[in-house]
Amino acid sequence: MPLNHTLQGTPASPVLVFSNSLGSEMMMWDELLPYLLPYFRVLRYDTRGHGGSDITPGPYTIDRLGQDVIDLLDTLDIRQAYFCGLSMGGLIGQWLGIHHPERIKKLVLSNTGAKIGNDERWNDRIDTVTQQGMAAIVDDTMERWFTEGFRRDNPQRVADTKAMFLRSNVQGYTACCAAIRDADFRDMLPQLSVETLVITGDEDPVTNVEQAEFLTTRIPSARLQLLPTRHLAATELPQRYAQVLIDFLVGESTFDRGMHVRRTVLGDAHVDKANQQINDLTRDFQAFITHYAWGDIWTRPGLSKPNRSLITLAMLIALNRKTEFQMHVRAALNNGVSVEEIKEVIMHSAIYCGLPAANEACHAAMEVLITMNDERNSPIR
Repeated sequence: MPLNHTLQGTPASPVLVFSNSLGSEMMMWDELLPYLLPYFRVLRYDTRGHGGSDITPGPYTIDRLGQDVIDLLDTLDIRQAYFCGLSMGGLIGQWLGIHHPERIKKLVLSNTGAKIGNDERWNDRIDTVTQQGMAAIVDDTMERWFTEGFRRDNPQRVADTKAMFLRSNVQGYTACCAAIRDADFRDMLPQLSVETLVITGDEDPVTNVEQAEFLTTRIPSARLQLLPTRHLAATELPQRYAQVLIDFLVGESTFDRGMHVRRTVLGDAHVDKANQQINDLTRDFQAFITHYAWGDIWTRPGLSKPNRSLITLAMLIALNRKTEFQMHVRAALNNGVSVEEIKEVIMHSAIYCGLPAANEACHAAMEVLITMNDERNSPIR
């Protein structure tokens, strides 16, 4: 079944998949994107029965919802990805980590448990929503999802989340309630071999610290991160939540982050060659580039990586730095910039940098494109 989804980010970046909580759509991750797109292609989707995805007859199972993710990755030709799931999404993540560890680079289980609630609780909720609609539980849900302080200080964000919850389809919602009701991974967690980060809110009344600690102690390679939130930790503290993900998935040091971005922009072959040529003279300079250029500047959320590439090309044309310009032509293509856009930068530079500079850039760019064409053995487009 096709899932409603969106994939954002530069082509050479690794993929990070987000899986939503019950009653949520992919918009729940919106605030995290500016901080994460320097590092990842971000794949968000609406769970079966939610948002823009199809509403098939229920009840559902976590096995079915997990296989939906595998099918989506196959459709998009993504062999392996990072995965972050919150609440119901965390149950899906556990299923993926147990049954398809080869597809998951690292796993984040957020505000979830190995077994969430009991049959009576879920059956009561299914009956209530079926008979009275989503409005019957929306106020109680907002109270469980957000701390009192967040509800007071962020009325518009809470209102948007409430509207998202209210437009949930009753059939899809209750079918997913059944999936959560029937899921129980408590005895299977030792089989989860993927490196895992468990996140929960210290005020989360749904999946509390005790449940998070249970996951951490049962999963062989897991660590725990507590945040001062309730159930929707990613919505309450998006910037901090994003930094927790980056620390775990990329690295805690600026150098590690810079090396990650440097590789996604310039390519492993270029970076490996540069590292192999490091000596006593160049060691400090190479570390300086990785730390400051790639770790401090290219990771800033204010500009997209394609825009940074276009700006860099324009400045290098003005400075007449052919070697760096050609390197960044390749980088721009890695960042999803088109040949047409590179051409327009060169045309624009002819006015502001002069015809000789633009002419030199045009020849230099063509050399790169011919070389890349030979490497790929395909026509230039």
